[in-house]
Order: sequence, then C-alpha cells, then structure tokens
Amino acid sequence: MNAIAPNVLAPNPLAPNHIINARLRGRSGLFSLHWNDGVIRAIAPQDGPIAVTAQHTDGLDAEGKLVIPPLVEPHIHLDATLTAGEPNWNLSGTLFEGIERWAERKARVTRDDTKSRAHRTIRMLAANGIQHVRTHVDVTEPGLGTLQAMLEVRDEARELVDLQIVAFPQEGIESFANGRALMREAVEMGADVVGGIPHFENTRDQGVSSLHFLMELAERHDRLVDVHCDETDDPHSRFLEVLAELTRVKDMGARVTASHTTAMGSYDNAYCFKLFRLLKQAGLSFVSCPTESIHLQGRFDSYPKRRGLTRVPELDRAGLNVCFAQDSIVDPWYPLGNGNILRILDAGLHICHMLGHEDLQRALDFVTDHGARAMALGEGYGIEVGRPANLVLLSAASDYELLRTQGHALASIRHGRLIMRRSLSEVSWAETSTQPSQACS
Repeated sequence: MNAIAPNVLAPNPLAPNHIINARLRGRSGLFSLHWNDGVIRAIAPQDGPIAVTAQHTDGLDAEGKLVIPPLVEPHIHLDATLTAGEPNWNLSGTLFEGIERWAERKARVTRDDTKSRAHRTIRMLAANGIQHVRTHVDVTEPGLGTLQAMLEVRDEARELVDLQIVAFPQEGIESFANGRALMREAVEMGADVVGGIPHFENTRDQGVSSLHFLMELAERHDRLVDVHCDETDDPHSRFLEVLAELTRVKDMGARVTASHTTAMGSYDNAYCFKLFRLLKQAGLSFVSCPTESIHLQGRFDSYPKRRGLTRVPELDRAGLNVCFAQDSIVDPWYPLGNGNILRILDAGLHICHMLGHEDLQRALDFVTDHGARAMALGEGYGIEVGRPANLVLLSAASDYELLRTQGHALASIRHGRLIMRRSLSEVSWAETSTQPSQACS
C-alpha cells in the first residue's frame, strides 16, 4: 500500500487566502497568515487555537503544525535524472565512472528526452514542498541543445518552481575542446549561473585557469557562480583556496557557491586552520550533497574508510553559509532518490554528527534559509508581510519533531495558489488485549 500520496495539482485548482493555527519557526504561539494577489498581507498572532467555521472554508487549518517558506533544492542535475543504467550502470560507484557513463548517455540525449525527464523530476520536487531549484546543466556539448531544452523547461515549469540554470562544464573548460567558447555561449543564451569543475581539468594549472576564466565571465555578465570544487578524496586537490581568494578579491561572496568540497574531509587540520581564515574573509556559500558524497567518495579506501564529505559542522560553526542538496536522482552517479530533500536532511545530520540538541532545533535551516541564501533569493524568500505567498505546511510542529517522525510536506502554496496536498496513511489496530498506547512509545 502506498502510505504517502502526494498530489501535484493543476495550476490554481483552489485559491485559499489564509492559514490559521500555524506555527512559525523562531516565533512563539500560533499565527494566522493572510494573502491576496499572491502576496502575504498579514501575519497575526492568535491568543489560542481557532476553531474552523464557515468563514474559514477558503483557508487552510495548520492544526498547530509548522508553516515555512518553501524548501530549497540548491544543487541538482535535472538534465541527467532518471538515466541510471542507460546504457550501462556505474559498476564501480565512483565519480569518474559516473562521468564516463554520462558521456555514453549524453550521446543519446534529445530535446524531448531531456524535457520529459526534467519535468517528471520537477514534479517529484514540487510534490515534496520544493519551489526553488538550482540545476546544473552540462554544456560540454556542441550546439548546446540540452541547455536550450532546459531553458524551455525553466519557463514551462514556472507554475511549480523557480529554476536557476548553471552552465556546468561537466568535462572541463580548459581540457574540453572549445570549452571556453561553449561557456560564453551558454551565458549568452540565458544561463543564470556560471559553473566549473577545476579538479577534473587535466592539470592543476588548467584548473586554476578555469577558475579565473569563469569568475571573470560571471563578473562581466553579472551572473552568480556555483563551482563543483574539489569533489574528490585527494587531499592535494586545493582549488577551494583559489576560488575563495578570487571571491575575496572581487568582493563577490554573496554571489559565489562552492559545491561538494569533499576533499576538505581529507585535509589536515593545520591546513584547514589557515583555509578557514580565508573562507571567512571571502564569505562564499557551500553546498553539501551528503547521500551522493557518502556513496561516491571513499571508494579508493579499504579501512579506515573516509566518509568523503566536506566539513559541514565546522563550516556552519565558523559562521559560513552551508546547505544540503540532493545532487542526483536515479542517474549515473546515484541510483536512488525521490525528490524528498527532508530525506537528505535526515541523512546529512546523521552522517555529519549533527544530532546534538542545538542542531536539531534548527535543522530546517539547512534546506530552507541557507539554500535560499546560496541561491541569492533575497527578499523574494521568507514569511514576511509584502513577500510572495510561497508557503509549505509540514506534518510536525517543530524541526525536531519533523526529523524524529520523518515528516513530510502536507501542502504547498505558490503565489497564493495551492499546488500540492498530501494525505498521510492512517494506522488501524486490531482488537488485542494490549492497547497500542501501552505497546508503543
């Protein structure tokens, strides 16, 4: 039996204009939220629970559960989703074989194939309360047909998500034929973000050169930056320091993200002490993809075996912006995934040793506010009067309870329109001599 039934509705099937009995993160008590024309008009504290009456038929009752701004997916590859095993599986489970398998699949990609898989995946994301998505799109492809298809998806999917597109040079900028020209063309076509992959370039010098090029390209065209940086267990892969220094010198910290940085998990502490000083000066953001990294990294170790993640708690406690992301859904790098970023949050906190009391009380930061900051969403994000009525109702009353119960998004409102509702299954007990309340804690 399917225990959870998400339903991504057709645009504007219902038009609620308020929510009652809502809990808001960081605020005590219950609240009512009202909106019209897609904008939040009032956030009113309640003295206590409000009973549902006829005047609330055009609204939602949160029943004391959390209402949050939308969940954020700051790093995914929509152009590659739902391709695992086509034509071959990644048998070694390594990052580099994944790139080889994708090169095989990429040769068979068509516009319709790309768009169909992307739209199916976007519906998975929207069904889990995600409304802001940053997707990397491979631009190491003459003609850039995949990028053109994804630019069309960006427009076609706007009823469900805001989509940022990264011009991502999967096979390198300097070490791929015409890599620089393809990157320039991708930005001119309308990519929102400039990407890179310096550790995959053939030499250290090429990696450094690629970073200088992409930062100058982003600065010239007023684009954001998101670099696949040091996604390896190699402790000698140190392109993050180059990216951070360029970010510092250009004063672009609010616009730059370093994704993965898994080599940091292999750096020694003496080097990290110096590195963190630079990272704090630069002020760039970080994205960790915990399920993907725990799967791909550590593949060349016997035992002890590295977890292969960046230093998430250390970055967070140093005051740097770090968030979690899914990265892949059923593709050559990761054979699983279902669009539920709360699953990633749960796994990430476990893997990163972040189940302490304080971390649990603010766990949703890593899939909401921090991701919004990395995507530079600014005042277009958050529950404040005058901001877009983009809201998600969760199945629990606190961050901790949501994690403990492995909760879900129950409803998603976008620009004042209800686009998704989820029904949770009920458990029925047979009559026994032992009452459920006595048998279960």
